[in-house]
Amino acid sequence: MSDEMLSQEEIEALLRGETLEDVPAASQSVETEEIKVEDHLSPIEIDALGEVGNISFGSSATALSSLLGQKVDITTPSIAMINRNRLEHEFPHPYVAIQVEYTIGLSGMNLLVIKQSDAAIIADLMLGGDGLNPKPELSEIQLSAVQEAMNQMMGSAATSMSTMFNQKVDISPPSIDLMNISKNEGADNIPPDDLLVKISFRLRIGELIDSNLMQLLPLKFSKKVVKSLMGETDEPVATIAPAPPTPAIQSVPQSEPVQQPVQQPMQQPVYQQPMYEQPMQQPMYQQPMYQQPMQQQPVYQAPPANIQQAQFASFDSANISQTEARNLNMLLDIPLQVTVELGRTKRSVKEILELSSGSIIELDKLAGEPVDILVNSRLIAKGEVVVIDENFGVRITDILSQADRLNNLR
Repeated sequence: MSDEMLSQEEIEALLRGETLEDVPAASQSVETEEIKVEDHLSPIEIDALGEVGNISFGSSATALSSLLGQKVDITTPSIAMINRNRLEHEFPHPYVAIQVEYTIGLSGMNLLVIKQSDAAIIADLMLGGDGLNPKPELSEIQLSAVQEAMNQMMGSAATSMSTMFNQKVDISPPSIDLMNISKNEGADNIPPDDLLVKISFRLRIGELIDSNLMQLLPLKFSKKVVKSLMGETDEPVATIAPAPPTPAIQSVPQSEPVQQPVQQPMQQPVYQQPMYEQPMQQPMYQQPMYQQPMQQQPVYQAPPANIQQAQFASFDSANISQTEARNLNMLLDIPLQVTVELGRTKRSVKEILELSSGSIIELDKLAGEPVDILVNSRLIAKGEVVVIDENFGVRITDILSQADRLNNLR
């Protein structure tokens, strides 16, 4: 411990209620000097990385919220630089590390780091729990649940980056592992670069988690991300582009006769193929038959002269022949629907919606007035309602003639 100030590890130990004697000696003797991010990244690069993280992880918060059924907030990130030999000081607690590889649009990898206790809550929520009493030790199923949550988050982040960079950005399925630097566990997943950019987000999930989610990027890959955002390309790509015009310019004076046959085939198809004009003109002048049918159409004016009104055979039994009677008998077995209509009325939609049990609807007929007898919704008779052995019936009081009935059924 320094005589003037406490290390970060000592401060966290005091906040947990521990004494300074409980802090490992290695942690107390760690060099407290930090690397300044301004020495390796320009202000524009710092702002660009912050903007990429803010937008991409903002959409990730929405995806994670849908998975967990909890409100998820990921605040604006803070950017710092760390050295690989200070990882134990930066991550003193057991963490869960999720390695994500960019495969399309960007080439590189980053590492998401989250506390093991926070990962246990996320796993419990993913598996249908309430996240209040998660198991501290993560099993394979719980690690798979956290891996799927991070996969959805980074997939949503890659989609947002595709929009920002104006090109497709995709990732491979992430891998997950427990990381405990003090016990040399999970250190293989950390990028091998000496200088790493740490982008730290404040992660809040409902009332369950208020912690940090950290993203570790190699310094070179961070600069690539900024270049992609700015639309810049690498220098080798720019030097290859002007190379092809150089041999083309030098070959012009050495191959002057070659240019003449190049121009001739470009001009010959235009003047030596007049056949494109002939087929367009010949059908117009050599086929006057299109005008003749227009002059020889008086034939279509003849039919209206003999139009007569259709006449139907009478259904009167006195005028029906034996053949027609036999044909009519074939229709006598056809079933028809008979309906007795007590009356009718009209109501608005509002009045219909206000109907309830006990409501009375007034009809358009008076009490004792004959009811209508309908066959296939056609009026054929009138009658009065009677009761036959506790069943309703109708007695016909007025009926149409047989011919009128048949006419109404047509």
